[in-house]
Amino acid sequence: MQCSRIIRQLEQLAPKEYACDWDNPGLLAGRLDKDIEKILVALDVTDEVVEQAIESQADLLLTHHPLIFKALKQVNDQDFISRRIVKLIQADISYYAAHTNFDAAPGGMADLAAKHLELVAEGPLETVGEKDGQPFGIGKIGLLPEPVSLNRLGEIVKERFGLPFVTVYGLGAPGGRIRRIAVSPGSGRSMIEPALQAGAEVLITGDIGHHEGIDAVARQMAVIDAGHYGLEHIFMEFMEQYLRQQFGNQLEIITAAPAFPAQVI
Repeated sequence: MQCSRIIRQLEQLAPKEYACDWDNPGLLAGRLDKDIEKILVALDVTDEVVEQAIESQADLLLTHHPLIFKALKQVNDQDFISRRIVKLIQADISYYAAHTNFDAAPGGMADLAAKHLELVAEGPLETVGEKDGQPFGIGKIGLLPEPVSLNRLGEIVKERFGLPFVTVYGLGAPGGRIRRIAVSPGSGRSMIEPALQAGAEVLITGDIGHHEGIDAVARQMAVIDAGHYGLEHIFMEFMEQYLRQQFGNQLEIITAAPAFPAQVI
């Protein structure tokens, strides 16, 4: 099956025009006319993922985070990013990324995260567009099935996303049970203000710094930092299932092993 056919299907799910202006989704390396039999799905293009793609003889590498964000002036083996590109091209592996277009797309990352939390979603935190009269975009705001304590919500996030730990801002603040939450997988510093404006009692996201966390608590909103990888690794399972549904046994789909980039010791 040609790479171009698979890309058309991926872009029906998450059109590139849904992506943020600064983003760089799409076919980032390799050939559109490449015949694809095996796809490796991963979150990031790490050295380990590149080696797995080569060793498993994958024809297409599909990731969430793009390896290339800004222009490369040289592509050689002297830079860690371009070195990975060289290896992929040498192995004739095409490489495609679906990033903020997948984050925002209906049924994409925001909806997946809300589904994991059993959130009765009211709408996106940041609207990107409309489809069939319904707004879609980055993150979700909505209600939990029932009120819970902040501590219990932290445990729920760990359970539903398979996480070893989360960082919670606001456990020491007075407050009872909570129900109205916002979730924004990935880096969520820019989503604090939209979550506050939406009346969220808690924002569940990643990449929150010290000052952002304590300042949010001062404004009566707790924050659960589940990590950038922690909330977005669900991309891999979803894409594996999606590709199987679309192409059946015409393609072999494998996923990268879970690889949490940070540990508590």
